[in-house]
Amino acid sequence: MPVRLHATPYALTTVLTVAVDATPMLGERTGIGVAVSGMVRLLAARSDLEVVGYGFTVRGWTRLRSALPAGVRPSRAPMPASTLLRVWDRVDQPAIEWWSGPVDVVHGTNFVVPPSRRAARLVSVWDLTAVRYPEWCTPTARRYPALIRRAVQRGAWIHTGAQSVAAEIVEHFRIDEGRVRVIPPGLEAAFLDGPVGPARGGAPYLLGLGTAEPRKDFPGLVAAFDMLAGDHPGLELRIAGPRGWGEADLERAIVGATHRDRIRRMGWVEDVRALLAGAAVFVYPSRYEGFGLPPLEAMALGVPVVATSVGSLPEVLGDAALLVPPGDPDALVAALAQVLGDDALRGRLAAAGRDRVAAYSWPAAADALVATYRDLRSSGDRPR
Repeated sequence: MPVRLHATPYALTTVLTVAVDATPMLGERTGIGVAVSGMVRLLAARSDLEVVGYGFTVRGWTRLRSALPAGVRPSRAPMPASTLLRVWDRVDQPAIEWWSGPVDVVHGTNFVVPPSRRAARLVSVWDLTAVRYPEWCTPTARRYPALIRRAVQRGAWIHTGAQSVAAEIVEHFRIDEGRVRVIPPGLEAAFLDGPVGPARGGAPYLLGLGTAEPRKDFPGLVAAFDMLAGDHPGLELRIAGPRGWGEADLERAIVGATHRDRIRRMGWVEDVRALLAGAAVFVYPSRYEGFGLPPLEAMALGVPVVATSVGSLPEVLGDAALLVPPGDPDALVAALAQVLGDDALRGRLAAAGRDRVAAYSWPAAADALVATYRDLRSSGDRPR
């Protein structure tokens, strides 16, 4: 079932008050954290919105308040996540207004939107991993489908970043497609401004980036590198990103690799732009994806990308990356060898990638989000 991309801004002078979940901005930011940070920053700069930032954190509340950009008013108090998720699975209390005060719209940016007394509700559903592959998820994430369904049944709309995920959402939650808005995140200026093209030094390396969780399949990347490394004696593999619930499997894969002395597990890296820019190839071996921001960041820097043909990745990356089947180390090795050994292909992928990222603009995304807030507010879809 086709789902329309809503990205056309329109001017209205009425100021809306919007409560936005800023929790993903806290700590070591994942792809969702980067997307939410960019979203909140752009929304805070608008003259047609008043933005209230709330957070599902108690211990990190002080740090989150300081991370909110100028123009965002923090909510009255932190929100204890585990307690509230258990309660909201059964009843629609307490409402967001207890923390935010009166608001027109509440936007749950990370799979959970609080109940409300009067505010219209929008929930960002970035992927359906918890529906399709619950065995890959944390216990908290496995709660999301029931909470999303309850919110939808009570009038909430859904935001997502890709058409393919929107189609999954419409089918699984049996929601009218008009209540699902596809608004891709943009790229930060750091990836779009300044010189493009890799600025390499030292040994060439393949780069994997993301939280160490099962769907990222970093053990499969280690296996592919181990098969490739014998023909490329100077090549290294670097895997960066936060530790996650797949860390033990990744460590076992590295320990068991023949060329483990050329594999670096880097953890979370603050200056990810420099790390991306220095890569010979960016590799994204996911088993399932709802969007795929890191490969777009690599493309913006002129780095060729090899990724899997799963979920949203064919839609987001198009012909600007080499795509291989998931869970197939032989296919991944062949694609990597092709990119490493063919300068013309590397140049074509770099040029196609830079063209591709031009479609992912934060100002356009912010316009589309505000248009969605206004459509939602005027739709009559209120708590019920």
